[in-house]
Amino acid sequence: MVKEHVQRTLKLINGKDLGARSQCRRQVWPNEQSDTDLLDAYSRAVIAVVDAVGPAVVSISIGRESHKTGPEMAGAGSGVVIAPDGYILTNDHVVHQADRLIITLTDGTNLGATLVGKDPATDLAVIRADGSNLKCATLGDSASLRVGQLVIAMGNPFGFQSTVSTGVVSALGRAFRSREGRLIEDIIQHTAPLNPGNSGGPLLDSKGRIMGINTAIIMMAQGIGFSIPANTARWIVSQLLSYGKVRRAFLGIAGRPRPLDRRVVRFHNLLNQHAVEVLSVDPESPAGKAGMLVGDLIAAIQGERVLTVDDLHRFLAEWPIGEPVTLTVLRGKEKLEVTVKPSEAKSL
Repeated sequence: MVKEHVQRTLKLINGKDLGARSQCRRQVWPNEQSDTDLLDAYSRAVIAVVDAVGPAVVSISIGRESHKTGPEMAGAGSGVVIAPDGYILTNDHVVHQADRLIITLTDGTNLGATLVGKDPATDLAVIRADGSNLKCATLGDSASLRVGQLVIAMGNPFGFQSTVSTGVVSALGRAFRSREGRLIEDIIQHTAPLNPGNSGGPLLDSKGRIMGINTAIIMMAQGIGFSIPANTARWIVSQLLSYGKVRRAFLGIAGRPRPLDRRVVRFHNLLNQHAVEVLSVDPESPAGKAGMLVGDLIAAIQGERVLTVDDLHRFLAEWPIGEPVTLTVLRGKEKLEVTVKPSEAKSL
């Protein structure tokens, strides 16, 4: 004989005991803002962003020439259209060494594309599709992002449909190295899972504005994604569209961080405990022409402390090319002020 409480449970799970079911269900009152209402609002916001921005997210197929078999597709990534004339923002590593570029829109349309310019130092590139009046998305102000803010990652790794994931901004101001070793700063770290092929796709806020370009994931760490901030991308795009490359100031030295002797720090009344030791100097470079020598210790540039080579890169990225700059240099027991006129760095 089936026990009474078992019978009640069977009726409950089969939907026959309406009285018991009402006891199990938490009542949601229409005049209160419940978790369900909030989730529905969040879902509607994500759907609205996907509907608005989805057509601007494209798949990028990479073709390379093979001497044996001719052209062949060698990889794929994502990109986002930022202007109706077909300009597309993506990662440099997506289009690296590509001989042929094919763009696939969400409706399945294939378009050829050409490389406008790339910047390995920030892992960004701009290509242009052979089309016009394309759906596009807007670059937002990534400086307005806050930790905990909801974000949406989109990609189009295989064409025909977009992939969508959501998460939150988990950290701001992260930094990691590009393929060429330069430090990429102000990286956005987020928890929106990135699918294979999503590199180059946009990171969006709830209003559908591009807050970043997804660039990498840590394969051994679940759910951690990184994006190049939109404000960095805006400057890179303006440089690539204007010059076909990113112009940066260049000194012509190689260096490494080195701790300073405490006696040297006290003797020269320095604020920093480290400096950059010059390991090599190109004689024809701005530093070489200014008289910089191997073994010099760069303690400051234009009055700003220099602790690492990254400090030099950071300063020169914003310094006008050809404008003289003063280096505070320790040479033996002397502290010198060396004036150098940076030139334009060669494109990679």
